Amino acid sequence: MESDEFWTLIETARAAADRPFDEALTDVLAGLPLDRILDYDERFDAVHASVYRWDVWAAAELIIGGCSDDGFIDFRAGLIGLGREWFERVAAAPDSLAEHPLVRGSVEDLEEALLQEDATYAALRAYDRVTGVEGSCYEAQEARAAARPQRADVEPDMGESWDFADDGEMRRRLPRLAALCLDRDGED
Repeated sequence: MESDEFWTLIETARAAADRPFDEALTDVLAGLPLDRILDYDERFDAVHASVYRWDVWAAAELIIGGCSDDGFIDFRAGLIGLGREWFERVAAAPDSLAEHPLVRGSVEDLEEALLQEDATYAALRAYDRVTGVEGSCYEAQEARAAARPQRADVEPDMGESWDFADDGEMRRRLPRLAALCLDRDGED
């Protein structure tokens, strides 16, 4: 699936303001042929993996006030749910999230918007809905993977790591987010 088509599907789901993003995304994907749902899922995984970096994780740590491994998975899905424009801005400069209205707003909105665990599984739910068979997407994914040439697993380059508990380092690396989030945390 090409990038433009992927982001069009995301924007279509985002436009459905009458229900949560993950439910709207599942509905949008369920309207696709089965092979296109699998194509979407592969593109989602690639986009999701592209922001598996320490600087993005540090932004999540600041915004959410702590971010586990699972939380970071959900946060990256939430970045996708913000749409292409914001995703690309954050991928280029995670500190730009300090400008997003949700980050400047209430923590409750942040949790709902930026921790999108269920969006990670939208393709699986859509595939299973279309086939009427629970778990059918996993079998289809495995069959697709088996038909491809095997490649060696490569560790992702997450960039330079640093101590997220070091407020000075967070302020140096993500100055706008640190000013917004660390100062907000200090007011509690």
